[in-house]
Amino acid sequence: MKIVSKSNRTSKKFAGRAFLWICVATTFLCLSSDAFAGDWYNKNGNVLISDQFNNRVLEVDPATHEIVWSFGDGSWIAGPTSVVAPNDFQRVKGRNLVAGTGAPPGGEPNCPNGCADNRVMLIGESGDIIWQYGQTGVTGSGYDQLNTPVQNTYLPNGDILITDQGNQRVIEVNMAQQIVWQQGQTGVAGAAYNQLNSPNSAELLENGDILIADESNNRVIEVTRNHNIVWHYGSPNSNKLNGAAFASRLPNGNTLITDGGNNRILEVTSSGQVVWTFYTNMRAGSVPNPQPSRAVRLKNGNTLISDQFNDQVIEVDSGGNIVWSQGQIGVAGNGFNELNAPYDSKVVGDYTGLTQP
Repeated sequence: MKIVSKSNRTSKKFAGRAFLWICVATTFLCLSSDAFAGDWYNKNGNVLISDQFNNRVLEVDPATHEIVWSFGDGSWIAGPTSVVAPNDFQRVKGRNLVAGTGAPPGGEPNCPNGCADNRVMLIGESGDIIWQYGQTGVTGSGYDQLNTPVQNTYLPNGDILITDQGNQRVIEVNMAQQIVWQQGQTGVAGAAYNQLNSPNSAELLENGDILIADESNNRVIEVTRNHNIVWHYGSPNSNKLNGAAFASRLPNGNTLITDGGNNRILEVTSSGQVVWTFYTNMRAGSVPNPQPSRAVRLKNGNTLISDQFNDQVIEVDSGGNIVWSQGQIGVAGNGFNELNAPYDSKVVGDYTGLTQP
């Protein structure tokens, strides 16, 4: 559903009505009040956030910290107006690709036994679900079923790459809800050929390969469509990574990795040399183990980090200085400029290192 900035909500509402009344009275050809939404929604530079335990996805004006659009009514029951513990949010040609991940048992006080969602959804500006893969609230591995989808990537061919964590697989599905490609054996956790262990993200590279953060195998791998690993960083038997949460291939050929269990972001070269590091638990006010869940490089060279259990999204420059933030560090909430375990963040119009739809 569409939400406008608090400071402009009343004035926008009545301005639109007055505009329409004037149009009728003067018989001029005029636009409907929906045209005003363009001033706020899908504006380049706005920040998209999966506000995980507030059960909502947000578009935020970075200058004012105000919400200009959101989806999710806060319910812990998946439905047509709700999303449970979303992990991923992407803007695709004016529509919204959202992973309804669901909450695991014991992970949230409001949901002690777990709350399933298990959907990947394309949502319109008005909040209507246009397309969906996965049956609402159903956990499974059969036709049109998912088990904890943690990330979704819209591909240039119109298919969607889904990281189906609980089913130990990454799948490519088309709009007809058919699986056309899969990495990982359904329901089998492992590190052998064509196996994954709780994968957490997947991005399509320019060369056609898939870059996967294979979380519980403590590795990032680049795989071909024939399931061959052609590049990797980390492994189940090394200590290079501890819970690889996300990875993206940067324009310079390096790979940006969110090393959640070690509370850090790494940039590594193709030869595995670490050339940049940022620890989110070393900053003032941090909780001991914030477990950052997503980091993306921006056009301006800064890095946008979803610092999950610090309840903040932060933008840091190459020197590690925080130049912008959303949320209050260590304070979970849903009031003004507050978040609750934000899992993902991106900037509208900026696909640096990410799959371009």
